[in-house]
Amino acid sequence: MKRNKKEDSLLRAVSKVLSNDNCSGCGACALISDRISMVLSEEGYLRPEFANAPGDVPDTSPAASLFREVCPGVRLRAPSPADRPQHHPSFGSYISVWEAWACDEDIRFAGSSGGVLTALGEWLVRSGRIKAAISSAGSPDAPTRTVPVRIMSRKEFLASAGSRYAPVSNIQAINDEQGDVVLVGKPCEISALRRLQQSTGAAAESIPVMLSFFCAGTPSQKATDHLAQTLGTPVDEVAELRYRGNGWPGNFAVKDRAGNTESISYDESWGQHLGRTLQWRCKLCPDGVGEDADVAVGDYWDADKNGYPVFADQEGRSVAIARTKQGHQLLMDAAAAGAVYLRPASLDNVAAIQPLQVQRRTTLLGRLTGRLLAGKRIPRYSGYGLSRLAGRNVKENLAALRGTRSRSLYR
Repeated sequence: MKRNKKEDSLLRAVSKVLSNDNCSGCGACALISDRISMVLSEEGYLRPEFANAPGDVPDTSPAASLFREVCPGVRLRAPSPADRPQHHPSFGSYISVWEAWACDEDIRFAGSSGGVLTALGEWLVRSGRIKAAISSAGSPDAPTRTVPVRIMSRKEFLASAGSRYAPVSNIQAINDEQGDVVLVGKPCEISALRRLQQSTGAAAESIPVMLSFFCAGTPSQKATDHLAQTLGTPVDEVAELRYRGNGWPGNFAVKDRAGNTESISYDESWGQHLGRTLQWRCKLCPDGVGEDADVAVGDYWDADKNGYPVFADQEGRSVAIARTKQGHQLLMDAAAAGAVYLRPASLDNVAAIQPLQVQRRTTLLGRLTGRLLAGKRIPRYSGYGLSRLAGRNVKENLAALRGTRSRSLYR
């Protein structure tokens, strides 16, 4: 069926993001239009798919305009620092920063880091402040896949504790009771939902508490499936799969239907397998540290004499950054209630043990320029200080430019 350009404006806007590999799979576009659903692509990433519309497609210009404001593959703006008195060049604006872990030892053990996100969600539900938490977990029907879940009990929180390094869109589980839930999502999901609510004038009471985590990017689902098979378990025989947790950092572990478990270290699973299959938008991300969240949490590693993180198993510890007044008060209340332990921390110390997050922002301008020189469109970013950081690290940015251009030419 022939459609005019005006009617196809949303389709064209989304297609432009997809054709330049700028989609993060956040799922915000599916919240904008019910014509869109998120599906797993042949490459193993979540991507928007348009339903076949019967008859004429209505004018989608308003939806296309909203999409261009919201989609992290089109543009991303750092949040205004007006209500955030402190700023760090690698971690953005914030109110307070803490070393933290869950006081509940079971939650701390099950969590990938210090169990802080799980502890905050469990306490919010148990105290009656919210009805449920939206997070992610392994699919009951296909345990190698990751799906959004709605959590309402301690048992469910423990079952879903632990990172999931796989494609998932948790904001797809947001419903009309947004103000009564806490959302745990990737930085890109949180940013997209923030922009959507700002652009549509959502009432404050309808906005969920938003929690995020330090994100190194989304690997292909194919990497998870391949790693399970490498450990000797065919995908259709997997009964349970964990990426981390049950100790810090914990192992990548696969249990088959007969109860046999095989595992490899977190360092090997990420460094040799999962981390090598990141989607392109993740390689161009200016915010892996959840600047738009109320609270963002990351690993508080020990470091060796060269400053490289030490991945030896130990009791989990996190850095918890209160980004908003609501996030700061949430941490204070949770600590007073005995849900989390907090002690003051320095982001300069965190920068020393989170070299990936520091490097990705320091060299991002070089990578973006490399993509442009390879003929690709790039997202528009503002407020992240990329030019200033690149000016201090010219050699590293030139190397990033050359490497990105070379890789992009073969894409």
